[in-house]
Amino acid sequence: MNYNVDIMRTDSEFAKEYLSGYCRDAYEYLGSRPAADADGRACFAVWAPNAVSVRVVGEFNGWGSGSCPGDELRKDENGFYRTELTGLCEGTLYKYRITGADGSIVYKNDPFCYRSEYRPGTASVLTALPDYEWNDAGWLEKRANTDINSAPVNIYELHAGSWRRGRIPGIDYDNNWQEAERRRAEEPFLNYRELADELAAYLGELNYTHVELMPVCEHPLDGSWGYQTGNYYSLTSRYGTPADFMYFVDRLHAAGIGVIIDWVPGHFCKDESWLTRFDGSFLYEYDAENKRENPLWGTANFDLGKGHVKSFLISNALYWMKKYHVDGLRVDAVANIIYYDYNCMHRDRPVNAFGGNDNPEGIAFLRELNAAVHAEVPGAITVAEDSSTYPGITAPVFAGGLGFDLKWDMGWMNDTLKYLSEPPERRRYIHNKLSFSMMYAHTERFLLSVSHDEAVHGKRTLLDKMYGPLPDKFLQLRSFLVYMLTHPGKKLLFMGSEFGQIMEWRYYEALEWKMLLYPPHGRLKEFTAALNKFYLSEPALYAGDYRDSGFYWIDADDAERSVYSYVRSVSGNDRDFLLIVLNFSQNDYRDYCLGVPRFCDYRTVFTSFDAGTKSARQFRPLPSGRSGQPFHVKLELPAYGAVILKPFFSY
Repeated sequence: MNYNVDIMRTDSEFAKEYLSGYCRDAYEYLGSRPAADADGRACFAVWAPNAVSVRVVGEFNGWGSGSCPGDELRKDENGFYRTELTGLCEGTLYKYRITGADGSIVYKNDPFCYRSEYRPGTASVLTALPDYEWNDAGWLEKRANTDINSAPVNIYELHAGSWRRGRIPGIDYDNNWQEAERRRAEEPFLNYRELADELAAYLGELNYTHVELMPVCEHPLDGSWGYQTGNYYSLTSRYGTPADFMYFVDRLHAAGIGVIIDWVPGHFCKDESWLTRFDGSFLYEYDAENKRENPLWGTANFDLGKGHVKSFLISNALYWMKKYHVDGLRVDAVANIIYYDYNCMHRDRPVNAFGGNDNPEGIAFLRELNAAVHAEVPGAITVAEDSSTYPGITAPVFAGGLGFDLKWDMGWMNDTLKYLSEPPERRRYIHNKLSFSMMYAHTERFLLSVSHDEAVHGKRTLLDKMYGPLPDKFLQLRSFLVYMLTHPGKKLLFMGSEFGQIMEWRYYEALEWKMLLYPPHGRLKEFTAALNKFYLSEPALYAGDYRDSGFYWIDADDAERSVYSYVRSVSGNDRDFLLIVLNFSQNDYRDYCLGVPRFCDYRTVFTSFDAGTKSARQFRPLPSGRSGQPFHVKLELPAYGAVILKPFFSY
């Protein structure tokens, strides 16, 4: 069954590629497809080498209690089962009824189906991907010619089920808002199309460059947020159809917004209907229990040393990029792939052949994944969500690295949020929390992330993490955002942080949009939009992210006053730079002496306390040096304030 395949292969040629781990388009050969003819033919193909028999079951044959011609699949010498049925229409629900070698019978979702039944159902849906008419050729060409290292990247992380929701029928939201508020969790999901139209406008207003969607693969449990995947090729049916999601991506591209999706190739959910013990054997997971079982998440780890698992997953990565035009993958829990014993709770801790804890099969898989993505999808990016110190995460594969484009900087996030949660009078004792990140900033290509993980489980929202009464929290959050947008590295912020959500994120209801009725929250949203726009307008803030010459400290050691100052510059240009000054103390400094590197006029081009430059000032340097710089200017630094200066030359 090979539809729309550029290079036609025989079944045996495909089997050789798939089982050896080198297949990159397995989705074209496996799964189910309805044929466009009058008799309702449909083809089915699945790999279940250790099964005794496989049947296709659904309402058409009483879910196995009856029979219809062809519902018993034929097995070839490589363990692939195939059949063709007639009389089935698009949208038919089905499963595979698999009899294992021990006589056990299980009913499985098709691992390669393009759609699955709306939860709590777990059946596959007979469907073909739509022949969508894309309008993003210009976007894809621009993406292919963009160097992500020197481009602005400012990502808005979003959970599609809880950003916004629809209205409950029968409730008058204007006159009975109390009932609407009480029943928020009952509000329906937005469709991908509705979400696309609202989100494109919102992200355009906020000046973000990308959106990152938490997992969109089908998953059984809402509370897993999608990170316990059931079917990797099925777009979750919670928010619509494949055509709806194609519209979503196309609409975001039209608005100049890239689309990144979270992807979980390390482990999968263990519910019986999905991949676990698929044909009665540990087909996708490890045979050894101490490598297979992931007690922390209640999942099963993929055996990434098996050729068919590599073909399954790498084909899947390319599938989302080629069929849905997504621009990148944020690869979840990379440390769980690199190390056998990541969060291991087994007494018998797994080791490799040399007695170490690193997983050579997982490391090889990540290299092959990144090499395949970069070879076949021009301009696509891969991002490692990695909490380890494994070296070379973003180094090229040919240089021995893993080949990711970006790596989350967990250390920066933890240190910064710890610092800002402390009372101002104690910050002098942990001053290096904010400066330490520059000790390792160029060891990888980092992405500064404040993600959903920092807004749940009692960690409090970003605004609430700031120390002190609410007015002080707003001031500090503004300066934190200035620090984040001016620190080397690309950026990611979780939804709701841009307007100061108070309540921790709840996956089962929409964000607290009502907070925008309160002026401090509305002003914070306006400030975020202005800061993001400023970031896009200044190449000094992104072009040199991964070059030593793109950043240097003016003063990293002013612990007594809790002030930091540094330069961001366009590499090799000593006239195009910005001076950033951050005051994280509760004190006003009216004549703060800031060392400056050039004798020229300096102007405030952005501040944290007036959402931009409403009170822009100009400074002429004094001829005496400060902090190792030949000149200095005197500034007014309000409590918890941030100031950005830019040089202006008259020659």
